[in-house]
Amino acid sequence: MTRIKICGLTNLEDALLAVELGADALGFIFSESPRKITVEKARFIISHLPPFIIKVGVFVNEAVDSVKKIDSALGLHLLQFHGDESVDYLRSFDGKGIKAFRVAELLDLEIIAHSGFDFFILDSKIKGQPFDLEIALRAKRYGKFLLGGGLNPENVEQVLEKVSPFGVDACSGIEIHPGKKDPEKLREFIWRIKKWDYQLASSANSGVVLSPKP
Repeated sequence: MTRIKICGLTNLEDALLAVELGADALGFIFSESPRKITVEKARFIISHLPPFIIKVGVFVNEAVDSVKKIDSALGLHLLQFHGDESVDYLRSFDGKGIKAFRVAELLDLEIIAHSGFDFFILDSKIKGQPFDLEIALRAKRYGKFLLGGGLNPENVEQVLEKVSPFGVDACSGIEIHPGKKDPEKLREFIWRIKKWDYQLASSANSGVVLSPKP
């Protein structure tokens, strides 16, 4: 089953729709961004979410104490870091920290190879733009990851077919404008993932194995 994270949420309507459609995790951005949310607003949204939804805080080069304060206030499940955070920095969060690596070429994978993380997020160096999927394929040798970088309803099936990542992470590709999700794009995006998972499971049960393209 492909895990689905919807990131950059700023309002309850979008959050509830994402959950209704089958998202596994919701991301709230606390760094400088058009999608930045206050702790108070995030608390309001989170208080209305059903159980078993993973709440993720997104940070960039934030002080450890500041992250821990927000984490404590909101009861976040995971902490996602997109800056220059070190391995020791992430270890200070008792296993809740996930590093996001921005890639544009195969050489960028060397950082992941030496990081020691066996679970991470793979994102694009060019915000909102897809990167070469060959990079994602090579990254699988280092562990499981959520794949981001310009995912949208038009390209997500290609990504699943070629890479078959542990999960996907979508933000700008399913928006009307920064901070506001497009209900139809969100619906189509998640439907295409669920359809892929169903087809994959059906093929496995029938003895036909669908593998990522070489």
